[in-house]
Amino acid sequence: MILYLHGFRSSPKSFKAQLMAQAIKDHGLEHMWYCPQLPPSPAQALNQCREWIQTTAAKHNLTPKHDLTIIGSSLGGYYASSLAEEIQCRAVVLNPSINPMKTLKDYIGTLTYYHSDEPFEFRPEHLKELEAIAPPKPSDPSRYYLLACTGDEILDWREMADWFKGSHGRVIEGSDHGISDFEKYMPDVLNFVLNKT
Repeated sequence: MILYLHGFRSSPKSFKAQLMAQAIKDHGLEHMWYCPQLPPSPAQALNQCREWIQTTAAKHNLTPKHDLTIIGSSLGGYYASSLAEEIQCRAVVLNPSINPMKTLKDYIGTLTYYHSDEPFEFRPEHLKELEAIAPPKPSDPSRYYLLACTGDEILDWREMADWFKGSHGRVIEGSDHGISDFEKYMPDVLNFVLNKT
């Protein structure tokens, strides 16, 4: 099972999500792939993910701890960490948010998604929900694969590198928050996702 969680204001239409979806399809695993449009509420987002995990695990007789890898980008990386610590499964975190309560506090109000003009409300209670699902530091860093870019214009790569110290992956010199050169790193990410490392 492979769960992809997009970032704040993003969607399954993001180019990283699209690249990963195609790669998973090329491996004949699209029936194990889930990349939902996440609601603004972090609590609702995680519950939506938990429902898919439980349903898919039961349908295919799988154990989430051993058979699930979660991929999360930015805020999705925060969600991925929370779920991965809850389930004790593997996770890929791409320029993950470490403290979204701080970085998102200025975004309260009506916003639009990047890939559409659709509005949504980001509310003060959503910050409280983020705090409620805050993951601890990884209990086993070897279950994680980190891509952190020194050129991230939104988040501090040093916080990511410190939080996920001991994980697989790499710090990328340059690039940007969206990892616009993700194609270069996707083969290694895919190997981790498919448990080939």
